[in-house]
Amino acid sequence: MELVIAEKPSVAQSIAAVLGATQRKDGYLEGNDYLVSWCVGHLVELVQPESYEEAWKKWSYESLPIIPQEWQHEVKSDTKAQYQILKKLMHDDRVDAVVCATDAGREGELIFRLTYNMAGCRKPMKRLWISSMEESAIRDGFHNLRPGSDYDNLYKSALCRQEADWLVGINGTRLFTVLYGGKALKVGRVQTPTLAMLVDRESKIMNFKKEAYYMAHIMENGLDAVSEHISDKTEAERIAGACENGQALVTSVIKEEKWVAPPKLYDLTTLQRDANRLFGFTAKQTLEYTQSLYEKKLVTYPRTDSQYLSDDMEGTAKNVIEAIFNSLLFEQNIMFNPDIKRILNSKKVTDHHAIIPTMEIIKQDLKAIPESEMKILSLCANRLLCATGEKHIYNSTKAVITCNNTVFKVSGKEVWKNGWKEFEDFFKNSYKTAEDKSDAEEEKKLPELHEGMMIAVEQTKVSEHFTQPPKHYTEDSLLSAMERAGNEDMTDDVERKGLGTPATRADIIEKLVKDGFVKREKKQMIPTENGIKLITVLPDVVKSPKLTADWENALTLVAKGDMEREDFMADIETMVSDLIHTYHEVSDEQKKIYDIVLKAQLASLEILRNGLKCSDGDKAARDVITEAGYGEFFRHSTGHGVGIEIHEKPNLSPKSVTTLRTGNIVTVEPGIYIPGKFGVRIEDMALITENGCQNLTNAAKELVIL
Repeated sequence: MELVIAEKPSVAQSIAAVLGATQRKDGYLEGNDYLVSWCVGHLVELVQPESYEEAWKKWSYESLPIIPQEWQHEVKSDTKAQYQILKKLMHDDRVDAVVCATDAGREGELIFRLTYNMAGCRKPMKRLWISSMEESAIRDGFHNLRPGSDYDNLYKSALCRQEADWLVGINGTRLFTVLYGGKALKVGRVQTPTLAMLVDRESKIMNFKKEAYYMAHIMENGLDAVSEHISDKTEAERIAGACENGQALVTSVIKEEKWVAPPKLYDLTTLQRDANRLFGFTAKQTLEYTQSLYEKKLVTYPRTDSQYLSDDMEGTAKNVIEAIFNSLLFEQNIMFNPDIKRILNSKKVTDHHAIIPTMEIIKQDLKAIPESEMKILSLCANRLLCATGEKHIYNSTKAVITCNNTVFKVSGKEVWKNGWKEFEDFFKNSYKTAEDKSDAEEEKKLPELHEGMMIAVEQTKVSEHFTQPPKHYTEDSLLSAMERAGNEDMTDDVERKGLGTPATRADIIEKLVKDGFVKREKKQMIPTENGIKLITVLPDVVKSPKLTADWENALTLVAKGDMEREDFMADIETMVSDLIHTYHEVSDEQKKIYDIVLKAQLASLEILRNGLKCSDGDKAARDVITEAGYGEFFRHSTGHGVGIEIHEKPNLSPKSVTTLRTGNIVTVEPGIYIPGKFGVRIEDMALITENGCQNLTNAAKELVIL
C-alpha cells in the first residue's frame, strides 16, 4: 500500500478520486490499495531563536549574530492535529512507500520533506510531478513516479531559501531595531530590496521639477506636424506666426511595413501583470484565482516561470484551442490557423510549462465559475489564441516638413492586417477592461505625402506641455521591476534573474502592505512614511536588488546540483556576520548627548522671532546645555545668517548686539564635542517671521545611526 500526501485537502480529493480511494477517514481517504492524505500548507517550521539559546530571547546587540550550529524545526501549533495523522499513517505497517504529491516546485518539496523528516519516516519515497489536475495527467503521473532522491537538490535549494530568509530576517530586524529603538524595523531578504525600489521611485517623484515646454504646429487637410520642444513660449509663437499662411516643403518621407509579433504564453508573473492592468486584481488575488482554477482542473499549474509548452504538447495545444472556441465566448467567424510551433520549446520549459486552459473547459459548466476566476480563465484562453495567431502588420509613415527654416515632423500608422490583436481587441471589448488609454497606440492615417511636395499651411498654433515625473509603481510595473531587478549587472547565462520567484512575489508585496510599509491607492503602490524611514536607515547590503537577485540565481544553481548548499549558506552567514560587526550599537552616553543637543536646538527655535536679540537666541540653547553639565563642551555660536554668503550676519552668539528682523534666515546648530570621544551637532535653517520662525529644513529629528 502507498501513502500519497498532497499539499491541500482539495488536491488530495482529486487525486483520491482518480486512484479509487473513496472511503473517507479522519484526515485521509482510503481505497484501492492507497491512502491519500494532505498537509495544510507548512506543517513544520523553523524554531525561534530562544529555542536554541536562552540568551537569544533578548533583543540586544550583544546577542548578535544569531547563527544556529544545527537547524531545528517544530510542528506548527495550529496544524498539530493533521501532522499527527500523517505521522501515524507514515508508520502504518500497511504502508510500503510514501508518494510526495505536494505542488511540483521548491516550496512543495520543502513542505513534504520537513513533514517526512520530522515524523522520522524512513520508508521509500516517490515523487509525483504533474502540471495539470486533469484525470489523464494524474494517471500519467502515477504511471511515471520518480524516485524521491531525484529531487534531493530541489529540497536543498528550498532549505537554503528558508534558512537564508530566517538568518537575514532575524539578524537584520533585531540589529536595526536595537540600533534605532522603538517600533520593530522588519528586514527581509527579498521584501527589503523591493521596498527600496518603491522608495527610490517615490524620491524621484517628490524631487521632480516640472518644466514647461512648447511646440509649434503647422496644419493642412488633416495633417498636424509639430516642431521640436521649445523652452520659450515667445519663440514658439514667433515660429508659428512665421509659418502662418505660408508654404512648407516635404523634405523626407519614410514608409515602412512594420509588425508586432504575437505575445508569449503566460507564466505566473505576466499573468499577474495583465490581470492587474486590465482588471485591477492584486498579484495575490490572481494567484488565488488561478490556483482555484488549477484545483478545478480548468488550467495547468500556475506557479511557473516558463512561457512555452514542451515539444510533445503540439496535439494538446490544438485540442485546447478547439475547445476554447467550443466553450468560451469567442467569435466563431474569426479566420484562424494557429501556429502551434511558435509556442513549443522544450529547452525553455523548466519545472513546468506555461499556463493554458485544459480540456476540462468543455466538460464543466463554466457559468458556475465565479466571475473573478472566469476573467482569469478567459485571459489564459485568449493568450493562447493570441500567442498562436498571425503577426499584427501595419504601415508606418514618418515625414519631415520644413517651413521658414524650421523643421516639423509628423507620423502616421495604418493597420492592414490585425492578426493576433483581433483576439486581444475582442477580449478587451467583451470585458470592457480598465487598461490605461495612454498606453494604447492609436491608428492615425496621414494624407498622401511624397518628397519635394509643397504644402499650403492652412493653420498654425502653439501647444503647451509639461515634463512628466516618473509614474508610481502599480503591481503590474512592480512585478516587472522585481523580475528584471539586477539584470543589467548580470550576464546572459545566469539561471535565474530578479527578486523572488513567480510563486513568491505576490506574498512579498502583500507582506509589505500588511507590515505598513506600502499602501495601495487605487492601482498605485506607494511607500508609507514608515517604509521610507526604514529604507533611509538601512545599508545598501540589505536593500540591494542586485545582491538579492544573485542569491536567487544561486538558489537555482543549488536546485540543479551546480552549487553546494554549504557554499550558499556560508555566503549568507558571512554577510550577516559582517553586517553585525559593521553597524555598532550607540552607547547610552551618546544617546544622552544627542537628546540634550536636540532639546537645546528646539529651545532656540521656539523663541526666534522678529525683534529678538541674537544673543537671546544663543542663550536659549546654551542654557539647556550648561544646565545639563556640558557647557564647557559647547564651544561655538548657536548659529549664523545665510544670504548671499553661506556665513554672514546676523550671528546667534553670546556677544552679538544685533536684533533679528523679518526675512532673516539663520542657522540653528548647537553642539557638544567631547575631546577624544565624539561630538553631536543638530542643524536647521530658519526663516524669521513677525511672530516666530519657519523651519526651512524639516529634517527628521529621530536619532539615525549609520
